[in-house]
Amino acid sequence: MTQLPSSHSQDQKADALRYALLLDWGTRIGLISLVISFAAYMFGLLVPHVPLDQLPMVWNQPAKTFLQQTGTPTGWGWVRLAHKGDLSNLIGIALLAGCSIPPLLGLIPLYLKRRDFLYAGICGLITIVLVLAASGLLTGGH
Repeated sequence: MTQLPSSHSQDQKADALRYALLLDWGTRIGLISLVISFAAYMFGLLVPHVPLDQLPMVWNQPAKTFLQQTGTPTGWGWVRLAHKGDLSNLIGIALLAGCSIPPLLGLIPLYLKRRDFLYAGICGLITIVLVLAASGLLTGGH
């Protein structure tokens, strides 16, 4: 079995540590956002988009009907209503869903510094795919 040079092992450790640190912070921020938005909703600090007394009349409806009756936007339209109690939790969900993007972007400078263009390119491509998927441009007509 061949031993890898210690510099390769240290480089790999630096990659893993940077990725883990950024991912850890992303998940912490996302989870804290979820807790804060839930607490704000539960304690009535944020007014809900759909009033609680109207929920029983609409929550058994098909999604299309629910969205139509409540005026709830689809796609990224929720962002303009993120200040509403029942939609504010989507901020934390979006943060958690996208928390792998900053770590990937954080690896690119490390790989470029080492002239490891293949790994830098892979990180860049994965980031592009994640951003495109989140944008809704790749919905396939739905």
